[in-house]
Amino acid sequence: MANDKILVVGGGISGITAAVEAAEMEYDVYLVEREPSLGGRVAQLRYYFPKLCPPTCGLEMNYRRIKTNPRITVYTLATVKSVSGGPGNYRVTVEIAPRYVNENCTACGECEKVCQGERENTFDFGLSRTKAIYLPHPMAFPLRYVLDKSALAEGDLDRIMAACKYDAIDPNMQPQTVELEVGAIIWATGWKPYDARKLDNLGYGRFANVITNMQMERLASPTGPTGGKILRPSDQTAPKTVAFVQCAGSRDENHLPYCSYICCLASLKQSLYLAEQDKDTEIFIFYIDIRTPGRYEKFLRRAQEEARINFIKGKVAKIEEDPETKDLIVTAEDTLSGKKVSQRVNMVVLAVGMQPSLAEGEVPAGVSVDENGFVRISEGMYACGCARLPLDVMTSNETATAAALKAIQTIVRG
Repeated sequence: MANDKILVVGGGISGITAAVEAAEMEYDVYLVEREPSLGGRVAQLRYYFPKLCPPTCGLEMNYRRIKTNPRITVYTLATVKSVSGGPGNYRVTVEIAPRYVNENCTACGECEKVCQGERENTFDFGLSRTKAIYLPHPMAFPLRYVLDKSALAEGDLDRIMAACKYDAIDPNMQPQTVELEVGAIIWATGWKPYDARKLDNLGYGRFANVITNMQMERLASPTGPTGGKILRPSDQTAPKTVAFVQCAGSRDENHLPYCSYICCLASLKQSLYLAEQDKDTEIFIFYIDIRTPGRYEKFLRRAQEEARINFIKGKVAKIEEDPETKDLIVTAEDTLSGKKVSQRVNMVVLAVGMQPSLAEGEVPAGVSVDENGFVRISEGMYACGCARLPLDVMTSNETATAAALKAIQTIVRG
């Protein structure tokens, strides 16, 4: 007889959707997330397709569904280490890292005020810093602080513990191992931006004003490092000219051989961010092909009408920096005119590709991935969202619902 519980690995929009859909069909679900809170990449965006909703739109509704459904058990800071067994009867080992802050935390923030140690804010992709004790982000679920003991300054721990009125700080918290028995597993492990430092000719990491498209999302977000104002990292001024470099790492046999599906749409969307803040901002999009699948074709027309976009069909050969102004010179061959183009701009945004989170990393024993790191589907073991292939949010949710159905079918078949 099959075990009637389902494990969902990954707490982004796909994993949350799969968990809620299965639980609302009256199946018990374990939702495992390696980060301190749920939300995934969607929580980092300014807006997401198809309706250009802010992240609060979809996530808060799903958080309410989780809170009111006792069939969902959430583990954060949790990593699947191994999977054994087969369809209907899996045994999964999950390791949970210590948060050092217990459930008494009310997120009052008094601990943060007295903390002096700092750490890089990975949620902002390094564009800001947090205190050693921090709330992962304003929409964090669970809404609870996390302590990075490696970032504490001298005396911080005593100050933090004295400031907490709720006895929520537990510096002696230990890692835990949990053994779960489930009938089916849904992998919703999502994606990570391709490492732009591997693109030597594009200057990321060497030139301050070359950023990635996900960093652009954080700059444009009201919860981001600049409060939503798009500013150059070098001097905190608003850029008047911006270049987008498409297929930065995608469709390239030396990096990611596939199309990442959403990068063209993301650059068009971010062109609208710039136009909203200053309609005179001039934008240059260097592209191989502009891909706006299905009904997104009309979004291309909207961007052309509302933003000052110059399209240049050509792969960027190199980016150089003017050391005095920190402006950037983008060089490419315009394949339509056959002429070499050298365009000076204030800032460059690299439209880096989507790489599955399990690529180039530790894959739990018992899980199969293809040569690019996408999860292979088999009976009892399903994948959804960008763990399966590059997708937008809407399609990710559709695959999550489908994965929940397939997982239930595995259990019902026994």
